[in-house]
Amino acid sequence: MREKSLVAYKNKPAVITEIGEKIGIALSKEKLKVRKRDIEVLHPGPCSLADIRLLEGDVRGAWELMEGEQTTFTELAELVYGEYSPASAWSLFNILLDGLYFYGNVTSVQLRTSEDVAAIEKKRSNRQNAHAERDEFIKRLKERKLLPDDGKFLQDVEALAYGQTEKSRTLRDIRIAETPENAHRLLLDAGVWNFFMNPHPARFGRQLISAQEQIPPIPDEERVDMTDLPAFAIDNAWSTDPDDAVSFDGNCLFVHISDPAASISPNSAADREARSRGATLYLPEAVSRMLCEDSLSVFALGLLEKSPALTFKMTLNKDFSLASTEIFPSWVKVTRLTYESADGRAELEELFRFAENSLRRRIEAGAVNIDLPEVHITVRDRDVNIEPVTAYASSNMVRECMIFTGEAAAQWAIERRLPFPFVTQEAGDLPREFLPGMAGFYQIRRCMRPRSISTKPGFHFGLGLSVYTQVTSPLRRYVDLLAHEQIRAFLKGTEIIQEDALFARLTAGDASATAAVRAERASRAYWTAVYLADKKSSLWDGFMMEKRGNKSVIMIPRLGMETQILLRRDIEPNEQITLKLSSVRLPESEAVFTEEV
Repeated sequence: MREKSLVAYKNKPAVITEIGEKIGIALSKEKLKVRKRDIEVLHPGPCSLADIRLLEGDVRGAWELMEGEQTTFTELAELVYGEYSPASAWSLFNILLDGLYFYGNVTSVQLRTSEDVAAIEKKRSNRQNAHAERDEFIKRLKERKLLPDDGKFLQDVEALAYGQTEKSRTLRDIRIAETPENAHRLLLDAGVWNFFMNPHPARFGRQLISAQEQIPPIPDEERVDMTDLPAFAIDNAWSTDPDDAVSFDGNCLFVHISDPAASISPNSAADREARSRGATLYLPEAVSRMLCEDSLSVFALGLLEKSPALTFKMTLNKDFSLASTEIFPSWVKVTRLTYESADGRAELEELFRFAENSLRRRIEAGAVNIDLPEVHITVRDRDVNIEPVTAYASSNMVRECMIFTGEAAAQWAIERRLPFPFVTQEAGDLPREFLPGMAGFYQIRRCMRPRSISTKPGFHFGLGLSVYTQVTSPLRRYVDLLAHEQIRAFLKGTEIIQEDALFARLTAGDASATAAVRAERASRAYWTAVYLADKKSSLWDGFMMEKRGNKSVIMIPRLGMETQILLRRDIEPNEQITLKLSSVRLPESEAVFTEEV
């Protein structure tokens, strides 16, 4: 190593300019001082960078001639290029970097075997063919003229569309921003996906199949026979998993709830799978259940002649307030009714009267009532249907019974000092005066704070209750199932889940349930956009909710959706206007409306 020697620095040619504690080198565009170990001497020189160029030589011939022998860097340079010079040294260094026939460094040159050379050549040929094949695919993709087997090149795009990755080489190659929406749009434009591919459940980590863990048979245990007491499971006509039924006898409200916790033990395989799902996923196109499909035939109420249940017997005072609560396993005979068929039935009169008093009591305690339009969306055979949800008195009656049961269960657990999941909600920052009609309900909803779940009881502002929990849907919600596990452990005198462990399971299940809710909400928005996709220029009745910046929030009851539009005039809250559908952006689940004038 001396001044003007040729060296390699980071695989680039350089000439030594100074010898010292650090070595001075000159590259083509800069001068540096580096450590000795950072450079490799290729030729003692003297040379300049002007001497450095790549020479032509018979590298393969030299390899064939020397196969099975040993050589040195200097000897190989002379054999391939006829001389050992700065130019030949640099050329040979690049041959070693290439590594097809020879590999190593200046101090140790190694020869490849024939088998190694053949394998490397095959690999390079395959890679070259793959690059050429991909280049042709990118060309077809830009022209939207894909071949049937081009799907193999779009796996990264589908992964991004499903939210399984944040990167896509394909989108990067065609210079499109790497977002799930752009990936979705590309798959639609290329004809790989159609409108009926809903990516939103996957984006929230939700599965489209029901739970797989089988639930053990119902244990042989003592149950109170309540089959002589009429019990009614009242729900929407499309409901397939009834998990609560109501009865009234004398001064007692009975709420019978499906009893999967009879067979699901805490932290069992079925319990853990339910926790990972958090809740049953209800999509317009499918239902993905928290518990296995087979569990419905056993635990859903009213599907068999008699059903196992966990009954909450709530004895009432004369003013319909709660006097006491008793909980016990039971056998019940359940009649299933739709909300429509339940309205006005004489045998439900006491339940309706109870519900009216319960609602009045809660409103007097500050409960918030929100009544905004709802719709039911179904997707069957590539047909999207949106129907308004009719408000039935029986729907409100069942709701009041379930809320009352949640309040009673919370008080029951507190009285027994049982670690338990509680649902709370802080007070919202409500205005002193509300607008009338839908705009007022919208105003209230905007002020509400999210509910919280913990092992500490507390006030539920929206319901107007000092304590509250959820226990009426153990087939559908993990929090309810967890509450049932605690209740059953207490009733049987077996080991209960202690507070720390309960909180860990509670928060895990609630996080999964939140993801399910978000997936449902995103899916509903997506299918609404699909429903509107072929309805450009259609007209829709809308109602003014509020002014937000330079835009107005408009409620479209027929679609159960809100939209923001720029109005050219001022209108009052609740005022009706006619909207015209301008366009639909399916990947964004957005419909754009303008005012029809």
